Amino acid sequence: MTYQHDFTLPIELLEQLTEQGLEGLPEMIRILVNEAMRLERQNHLQARLYERTEGRRGYANGYKPKRVKTRVGEIHFDVPQVREGGFYPGALEKGLRSERALMLALAEMYVQGVSTRKVSAITEQLCGSAVSSTQVSRAAALLDDVLDAWRKRPLGEVRVLYLDARYEKVRVDGQIRDVAILIASGVGKDGRRRILGVSVSLSEAEVHWRAFLEDLVARGMQGIQLIVSDDHAGLRAARRSVLGGVPWQRCQFHLQQNALQYVPRKSMRKEVAEDIRIIFNVPDRPTSEAYLARTVAKYADKASRLSAWMEENIPEGLTVFDYPKEHWRRLRTTNNLERVSQEIKRRTRVVRIFPNEAACLRLISAILMEISEEWETGRVYLTFDDE
Repeated sequence: MTYQHDFTLPIELLEQLTEQGLEGLPEMIRILVNEAMRLERQNHLQARLYERTEGRRGYANGYKPKRVKTRVGEIHFDVPQVREGGFYPGALEKGLRSERALMLALAEMYVQGVSTRKVSAITEQLCGSAVSSTQVSRAAALLDDVLDAWRKRPLGEVRVLYLDARYEKVRVDGQIRDVAILIASGVGKDGRRRILGVSVSLSEAEVHWRAFLEDLVARGMQGIQLIVSDDHAGLRAARRSVLGGVPWQRCQFHLQQNALQYVPRKSMRKEVAEDIRIIFNVPDRPTSEAYLARTVAKYADKASRLSAWMEENIPEGLTVFDYPKEHWRRLRTTNNLERVSQEIKRRTRVVRIFPNEAACLRLISAILMEISEEWETGRVYLTFDDE
């Protein structure tokens, strides 16, 4: 049973916004979140305040004040308590995790003396007040415990594994370095996506990818039927070493981009791109292989390096034909991780240069944890026959 409430509250808030403008936003947030937490406790107890019902699961026990620093300043919330314990409102925590990580990343830049006046001003605006090194360390420790537990959680069966990397600027040993962010996502037996792991590494060298994949296996990842990734040399070697028996689908989008590097004249690019798309979009593998053979022959004389490259590399993008046709669109590329990468970029853009690897891992882990939670409670991504 879910208990309903009247709808006078939104009207009151709209009136308040009209009267006070954006200055009234913190108070509006306080009222809305307090009401959401109160209703959450009501649903948890299966009873309204003072209501007598056989389905009651416990009793309310007042409220506990809590101060939270947000983008709009410090807000004082009244957190509902229950006499029996074991209840904490998700309404207060949901969505705040990655914001805390962003605040911490900016605050660390300010505290460690590597920030500009602009970053200092942003930190002040986001946190609502000056941030000391002690406050940063304490808050970081609490957040790191949650994120570390998430990164180490058991994985279980993963049917499809997607692998990709992006780069962020991080200060390492006094120098600004482009460090690799290794990311793995997967589709479980239930057909839903989730983020499996993330690592901040100095590069995409084999040693880093291999350690990353070995960690996924150590956490119980099993049952993989297909790996989808680009063909970075380090990743290829690590994949063969750790997951060598698993079929591999090379990302078709990256394949097409790679092919353009071998086109001798700019005027040929459109034609080559169209030929590759035809190879990938035909209805079955035999037709695709036949068209590939014709395309290789077509460019043998006028673009010999391209022809040789296509003959060797394009077949690595045809593994998808061995799987159900209704899955092809979501197995042929790493586009779902590309969109994740774009979201990370949108959220890390304000930091620009992370003060250390820990700050980088903290913020990106928080973002990915948030994305994964949305995926796991969202719609089914792939439907498997045995489900």
